[in-house]
Amino acid sequence: MEISIKQQLQSWRNVIFALFLRELQGKFNDKLGLGWAFIEPFVFVFVISFARSFISGRDVHSIPLFVFMMIGLMGVQSFMTCISAVPNSFKQSKPLYAFRQVQPIAALLTAAFVEFSIKVGVIGLLALAIYLLDMDFELNDPLLLIMLFIGLWVFAVSMSLIFAVLIAFIPEMNKVKNMFNRPLFFISCVFFSLQDFPQEYWHWFTWNPLVHFLELARYACYESYGDAGVSYQYITEVTIVTMFIGLALYHITWKKILAR
Repeated sequence: MEISIKQQLQSWRNVIFALFLRELQGKFNDKLGLGWAFIEPFVFVFVISFARSFISGRDVHSIPLFVFMMIGLMGVQSFMTCISAVPNSFKQSKPLYAFRQVQPIAALLTAAFVEFSIKVGVIGLLALAIYLLDMDFELNDPLLLIMLFIGLWVFAVSMSLIFAVLIAFIPEMNKVKNMFNRPLFFISCVFFSLQDFPQEYWHWFTWNPLVHFLELARYACYESYGDAGVSYQYITEVTIVTMFIGLALYHITWKKILAR
């Protein structure tokens, strides 16, 4: 009996929803539950912003310090939490591969969607805090900001897919991934702006796509901040290439991953 496309999509939707509930239950089974996922980054942004205020005062290149730090920290944390948690979904969902409907990429996409949903909630709380505290805030290009956030997640999920495939065959790659994550706070213009450095040193930072994502996000909020040294075309090309590599690796190896 031939299965229609509609039935296949419905089956895929049911699998994703079941994995989503399983992921939530496994991720937040402590006493604080889901609330901790919102409290931790929320407090972290406030503490780091307070510490940074002793260096630069209340503004950073026309952007209020809290907004500057919020964009940087939430951007890099979104990438890091995705890279840290999502690649492990292949191994964590291994017992479910006995069911024909469950495939490794479904587990990975579900884990990525859970992390994405949490970060959207955190950003919503931070926006509410800015409103309640009556902070100065501008949003020059909301569409660009949304596209950058979605693009950052596509890039993060693509990187996660590459690491997930590599870890499935070479477990030691998990250590390489952790080493890759650690310096991101210091090389992604989270605490400092690209404009804080002389222009002749910019090439040491602009190879990193996260720098482009964060600096363009600040420009999307405050046009006066400028977009010197960064390019939307660069992050688009890097994201497409990374996604292609990830999908190609998965397409070649997914049957072997099921058998391992």
